[in-house]
Parts: sequence; structure tokens; C-alpha cells
Amino acid sequence: MKKPLIVLTGPTAVGKSALALRLCGEFQGEIVSADSRQVYCGMDIATAKPTPAERAQVPHHLIDIIQPDQEFTLPEFQSRATAAIEDILVRDKVPFLVGGTVLYLNAICEGWEVPQVAPDLEWRKQLEQEAETNGPARLFNELKAIDPEAAAHMTPTNARRIIRALEVYRVTGRKFSEAQSKRGPAYRLLKLGLTLEREKLYARADQRIEEMFQRGLIEEVKGLLATGYAPKLPAMSSLGYEQVVAYLKGEISLDEAKNQMRFATHRYIRHQYSWFRRDPAIIWLDAATDTYPAMAQAKISQFLQADD
Repeated sequence: MKKPLIVLTGPTAVGKSALALRLCGEFQGEIVSADSRQVYCGMDIATAKPTPAERAQVPHHLIDIIQPDQEFTLPEFQSRATAAIEDILVRDKVPFLVGGTVLYLNAICEGWEVPQVAPDLEWRKQLEQEAETNGPARLFNELKAIDPEAAAHMTPTNARRIIRALEVYRVTGRKFSEAQSKRGPAYRLLKLGLTLEREKLYARADQRIEEMFQRGLIEEVKGLLATGYAPKLPAMSSLGYEQVVAYLKGEISLDEAKNQMRFATHRYIRHQYSWFRRDPAIIWLDAATDTYPAMAQAKISQFLQADD
């Protein structure tokens, strides 16, 4: 029988981290992060990274593993995540793959074979300049025309991923969605999703944005810039950092920076739900109820007993 892997997902701000900590305490679990922004050192507040106390409470993997100016590819995530999962299993602990980056989750759960295509740096630079100057809409529309399946799994504003998909097609002549073959899951999966009624979730996300500024988001961004990290780095395009950089440059007011963060976060939540709807295997738990932690525990207990 395949070894167990518990997946805990859901939209941003729904409460995945708190539930994961509780469940790991119950089942001797360790967390493998499936968050594409928590990999960066020094980017703590807007990424809602677990606190040092939370990380001392439960071991976390794939957090703070690269610098903001380093590239982190999907194959590298797969390699590191798989190594972490295997290490957890060898020590007779329970691996929890936790996060809302659907690309990362699917790569592990579906066993993607990602194409190894060397970047064409000059061509990529031209497209990055176009996306910066005019926005990524034209590139996204080009990708939709070439490979609608790949485009359906991407955020239209994520220029980096759009350009990568176009690059794979340019170099290999194969669609990015076709080049990514799937060998199937290497693990026995239990997928739990935490959800919340949309307006309540938006309100929770808005409150978290206010708390980010109270915790020192502006100072964190100032520190990153003072260290020498360029505002144009892909890491700095993350939700929160891009808006605060614009505020620090005097391009927008503080209120406008917060409004842009709220709008972008709400849009991201909508995209996440559109991706989640494609996976019927997710067992959804309503975060508005008092019973969802107990329901999650019951599902996991039943799932793990099948290994005994």
C-alpha cells in the first residue's frame, strides 16, 4: 500500500495554518509548505508565514529556503517537497502538504513530469519588459490561443508563469500542458479543504491586511529594498510587496495601497476557488462551524487506520 499524505488546502486567509498546527499536534504530523511565496527568506508578513513559535511547535519544511533574488522552479519544488515527505515518512511521522498554491499541490498529488527546458534569457527579458510596460494581458491571450488548458490553470496577472509556458512551447514546439505528463500520485491521498462563505472570507482577508501593516509590513519592505533587492524581482511582485513598493515610491497613497491589496486578494481568492472546483476529491470543511476541526480529525483517523 502506498504511504499516506494528507493535503490541507483552501483559499488564502481561511485558516489553513491554524488547523494544520492543531492536526499535526493530534497525529504527530509535520508540515510541508505548498506556498510559492513562503520559500523566500525575509518575506514574512505579507506571505502570512508561520511565526517562529508556530514553527517550533510543529516542524515546517520548504519555508525560508531561498533568497528573494533567487529563482525557484516547479521541478525544484517537486524535488524538495518529495524529499521532505519521504523524510517525514521514514521517521514514522505523518506528512501534511499545506497551502493554497494549486500548481504546487497538483504537481505532487498528480505526479507531474515537468519539462526541463533551459531558459532563453534574452527572449524572456523582452517579454518581461513588455509585461511590465503594458501588462501581461497580451501574453496571457497568446497563451490562451496556443494552450487554453495551461492558461486555465494560471492567474492572468502572473507574467512569470505565462512567459515560462510560452517559452516551453517556443523551444519544444509542444504545449506546456502536454509537456507536463502525469505519472499519477506516489502517495495515498486524503485531501481536505477549508472553506468559508465568500463575503466572510473577504472580510477576514481585509482584516488580515490591516494586521500586516500593524505588524510592520512597510518596514519589512523598506528592509528588503535597503538590502538591495530590486522592486522588479518576481518575488517582489507578491501580494502586498508590490503595492507597498508603489507607496514607498510615492506613486500611490497608503489607503490606495491597502485598497489595491484588498482588490488583488479578493481576485486571487476567486481564482483559487475556480481551480479548486476542478478537483472533486477535496473534502470540504466549513470554517464557519465549530465542528470542522473534529470533522477533520475524524477523517484523518479513518484514513490512517487503513494503513494499520
